[in-house]
Amino acid sequence: MAKLFKRGGPPVPVDWLIVGLGNPGKRYAHTRHNIGEMAALRLIDQFDLGKPKTRYRGRFAEGRIGPGGPRVAVLIPETYMNESGKAVGPARGELRVAPDHVLVIHDEIDFAFDRIEDKLGGGHGGHNGLRSIQKELGTNDFRRVRVGVGRPDSTDPEVVSNWVLGPFDEPQSEVERLIDDAVGTALAVVEAGADASAENG
Repeated sequence: MAKLFKRGGPPVPVDWLIVGLGNPGKRYAHTRHNIGEMAALRLIDQFDLGKPKTRYRGRFAEGRIGPGGPRVAVLIPETYMNESGKAVGPARGELRVAPDHVLVIHDEIDFAFDRIEDKLGGGHGGHNGLRSIQKELGTNDFRRVRVGVGRPDSTDPEVVSNWVLGPFDEPQSEVERLIDDAVGTALAVVEAGADASAENG
């Protein structure tokens, strides 16, 4: 279990580092590529973790998931997507969270819209955010919540790039449900890990 040190106070245990991937700035705020950021912000709000602070080249908040629940640190990198690892690496290092307790929420174009799965390890599949995190952590053995945003009817790299950097075509109500489902999947991973730790402790 990691320890998050607060100035003037005792260390606070942190069980998980949850990372919501996206690109910074208003231009990208509601695009498919930023679904991880949207989910992280929803989680922060849902559990009243406070206003995120600037830390680790990103927005950072921490607190407990429900009364007596696991304690998490939530990081939204403010680097561009292809340099996400430069935020995640230092955060993981200082918090001393094991790689398999780093949970990255990200868009997945190989999944249809609304399909969500969690996964431990694996390659980056061409996702520049995952590629950067793997490089900085020196391992791919971290957990992911893969959030389906669909794929355009083209393999042209420019078309695919414009797709992920574009807004959702689906109604906002469906996007909101996708965000909620992504948060729910992340929480299931965190809570299952907490249960396993309690059983092994």
